[in-house]
Amino acid sequence: MKTPNILYIHSHDTGRFTQPYGHAIETPHLQQLAQQGVLFRQNFCVSPTCSPSRAALLTGCYPHENGMTGLAHRGFALKDYRQHWLHTLRRQGYTAVLAGVQHIAAPQPGRAAWQVIGYDDALDGPPELSAANFLKQAPHEPFFLDVGFLETHREFPPLDTLRDDPRYCLPPAPLPDTPATRQDMARFKSSARELDRKMGIVFDALECSGLAEHTLVICTTDHGIAFPRMKCNLHDSGIGVMLILRGPGGFSGGKVIDAMTSHLDIFPTLCDLLEITPPAWLRGQSLLPLVKGDAVEMATPTARHDALFFEVNFHAAYEPMRAVRTARWKYIRRYDGRTRPVLPNCDDGESKSVWLEYGWREQPVPEEALYDLIFDPNENSNLVDDSRCQPVLDDMRARLAQWMRETDDPLLYGSLPTPAGAVWNNPDDLSPNDLLFRA
Repeated sequence: MKTPNILYIHSHDTGRFTQPYGHAIETPHLQQLAQQGVLFRQNFCVSPTCSPSRAALLTGCYPHENGMTGLAHRGFALKDYRQHWLHTLRRQGYTAVLAGVQHIAAPQPGRAAWQVIGYDDALDGPPELSAANFLKQAPHEPFFLDVGFLETHREFPPLDTLRDDPRYCLPPAPLPDTPATRQDMARFKSSARELDRKMGIVFDALECSGLAEHTLVICTTDHGIAFPRMKCNLHDSGIGVMLILRGPGGFSGGKVIDAMTSHLDIFPTLCDLLEITPPAWLRGQSLLPLVKGDAVEMATPTARHDALFFEVNFHAAYEPMRAVRTARWKYIRRYDGRTRPVLPNCDDGESKSVWLEYGWREQPVPEEALYDLIFDPNENSNLVDDSRCQPVLDDMRARLAQWMRETDDPLLYGSLPTPAGAVWNNPDDLSPNDLLFRA
């Protein structure tokens, strides 16, 4: 097999709210990609906050291992940027090129952020146009092209009421159906359609260039949408993310995978596809055996993972949480001692304003939570105090504790430190735009 090119194309804050996942959101280019490739219905990010999620995907290990426990633009960084998969690819002859958003590094004296990471080049201009032009110019192969979009991050674009009339829009669970939440979701849908349009420009350029047949497309997002109890939360609405792969190695034919998968699986998959030894620090598993398996394996939730693990550390404010998820159960634990929500970790918007109006600031948050994902998929009924679930609770606590020990989680030793020069919000603030503290 010819060494495949790799197109990693990604968005901000999209979760699974796209057409291929059944939502009433018009994203025809993503739908076509799914019908040509492989759609992973139960894929999850590792940390539902921007830089930590991306860093985990690109290094193949957890944020508390790679050092990205907060946001790059607020002063957090990887311990070693050589863990980024582009350095593994470079040893196989790849050229690494960036177009658009990367969000895992900030500039340093004398070096742009893309140089800190190790890219060979960064393209100027709108990412969809610069990436399309790159693909049309017969680039040297093999290449790793990283194309990042700001959509669907807030602020959302002006509402196209002809296509996204708020009166006929359904807000996502767990939000109430009100005029304000409908308006908020309608604006998200306009942003998602704009994301799809831009991604379509890149996909069309890849096809016209004649490179599509031997290019692996990795299309995903960082975490859930920027609405209350989604982004920066360990409910499935925060950690569930789209993942579509198309290209050589079996990633074709419109397959749909129901097995639980993780962003951590992508780096091992690249190593498997290229037939190279994976770096020792990788935590995930290759997806190649899964996509080459039979229909029963693809539909089995635990075909790749018996359990997945998740974390939050810093976002706008410090909010340390850990979670473990199996096919049926979710266990979440908080480590900050708080009994109220950390509101600056939710982006401002109409939906947040609705919840604040009705007293969200005083809503209690549990130190521990156990959810039955079969009978309670929206994770509203905490079963920690249900005696019938005690054996499950004991098992999930033990799984989480073992994972924390195996990965040498710094929370085992107390609160996480803040890097010198980093900035953050007081957890009692209302907005991420309130007064910041500096380390």
